[in-house]
Amino acid sequence: MSQVVLPKRPRAFRRLSSEDATKEALTMRSPTVVVPPKHLMAPSDANEVAAAMELARHELEDFSEPFSSPETPPETSVTDKYAFAFDIDGVLIRGGSPIPEAIEAMKVLNGKNSYGVKIPYIFVTNGGGKTEQERCIQLSKQLEIEVSPGQFICGHTPMREMASKYSTVLVVGGEGEKCRQVAEGYGFKDVVTPGDIIKDNPDTTPFRKLTDEEYKNSRARDFSKTEIEAIFVFADSRDWAGDQQIILDLLMSKRGRLGTRSETFDDGPPVFFSHNDVIWSASHDLTRLGMGALRLSLEAMFKAVTGKDLNTTAFGKPQVGTFQFATRLLQQWRRDTHGINAPPDTVYFVGDTPESDIRGTNEFNKESENTWYSILVRTGVFQEGTKPKFTPKATVDNALEAVLHGINREHKKMFKEEMDLAQTKLAGTAIDETPLEEEGTTDGAKADEQTTIA
Repeated sequence: MSQVVLPKRPRAFRRLSSEDATKEALTMRSPTVVVPPKHLMAPSDANEVAAAMELARHELEDFSEPFSSPETPPETSVTDKYAFAFDIDGVLIRGGSPIPEAIEAMKVLNGKNSYGVKIPYIFVTNGGGKTEQERCIQLSKQLEIEVSPGQFICGHTPMREMASKYSTVLVVGGEGEKCRQVAEGYGFKDVVTPGDIIKDNPDTTPFRKLTDEEYKNSRARDFSKTEIEAIFVFADSRDWAGDQQIILDLLMSKRGRLGTRSETFDDGPPVFFSHNDVIWSASHDLTRLGMGALRLSLEAMFKAVTGKDLNTTAFGKPQVGTFQFATRLLQQWRRDTHGINAPPDTVYFVGDTPESDIRGTNEFNKESENTWYSILVRTGVFQEGTKPKFTPKATVDNALEAVLHGINREHKKMFKEEMDLAQTKLAGTAIDETPLEEEGTTDGAKADEQTTIA
């Protein structure tokens, strides 16, 4: 049997209070877990999974980390057979407040279940405009559990891989300067915002004027001499009219230079969206429009103005790249903790949006080596009485029922495997104990028949 070579583990591992942690502190290279103050003195049940996922994420993203000699995986109480992946808005959180059953679901995953087993879990959300570190601090406070940035995959997380391809980029959406900060944290060298463009030429958006704070934070530059190579919509726009005007100007420009017009409208920069959710679940009783609606609107306006189709690219769910990254993370975690260089056999994805969560899970399951099992909850976008466009493997009321469904399904599988193995052994014993001199044609045929049935 070949031996697994494990990466060298960083020595420093920090635990920061969710009340005091800052995104700057979490962006340091040391692996970190964010801890509710009540658990700061002693690790909670959630510590083991949070810490292990954080370490796995660091190893995935730091290819310069030296490899050590083969190690024996540490003892762990966490199963390696299956894992859970959760959407956040509408599944764990609604309108900024935790869904009560979600808090209970986390307790069950962290060992408070009838089987006494802990189950690994990660968070996969299309929500953007904040770093993975900020989402980590926020969710730790909301659910009152230990979590790490390594457990978070946001819609714009895969965009970090494009920082080496594009230099000067326009980043749209989010609150204040947060999306610029996210992009710069990903390694983009020259990040422009709509505020920068409006500061240079206020007539760009006739109906939007910068506030004093926006004007102060926006960076002065001459955009007649700037070529914008790509446009990234990191989070939901706070000003659809102004942002779309600026994006359209660039799409119809010559090589991303504002103030110019292409004769063919084919010279503008590419546009990337961090996700494609048309609607999402907020604190309002009804669903609200999301980034996917902005994408549709932009494509329609480009068609109306130019007569041409606009090709845009979306990340997040249901795009396959998000699920591939999640698989690599879970595989690295399993390799570190159990010495098995493969992802968990089954990943239960719990979401509330059929068009992204369920569709993405089902489509990725068709091509993945392991099983991705979709579970739809009724606490968010999807409501009882409607038929989802994409059919989940299971539909439940909330995150707690989703977790219990997955755990019970796994233990039924284990029980069946044990029964099948026991029957196979019994059948094999019966054949082995049959004396050779007593085997006749008829008896031998019966023995073969019994073995086949068993």
